[in-house]
Amino acid sequence: MIEAEISETVPFYDTDCGGVVSNIAYLRYVEKARTALFAGLGMPASEMMATGLFPAVVRTEIDYRSPARLGDEIRIVARLAAVEKVRAICEFRLTATAPGGEPRPVAAASQVVALIQLPEGRPRRMPPEWLNPTV
Repeated sequence: MIEAEISETVPFYDTDCGGVVSNIAYLRYVEKARTALFAGLGMPASEMMATGLFPAVVRTEIDYRSPARLGDEIRIVARLAAVEKVRAICEFRLTATAPGGEPRPVAAASQVVALIQLPEGRPRRMPPEWLNPTV
């Protein structure tokens, strides 16, 4: 299974007036984890810029489970869950740990991604090595 993991401490600007993480911040956490996942698949940003081949998000779903709060440590695990000819499905698990506390699930997300060749904007097939992930 191909996975990537990132973590960060929830900053003030990611929260509302009650210290709860804003829903848009979860999307940014997912985007950072997806970037790390694709870098691990051999597509770091520098390679994308050089080749013009980019993973384009077609769909995102986020299920919120429990609020993360200011100062929590957020851990996001991203994995390549399924790969088809022209799209892949990435899944994300987000947990939060308050200082001195235990990790708790805060959200789960999934994204459908297609590879797009720029500047033409044409879809490309997924690399064959992704079709049966074993790592």
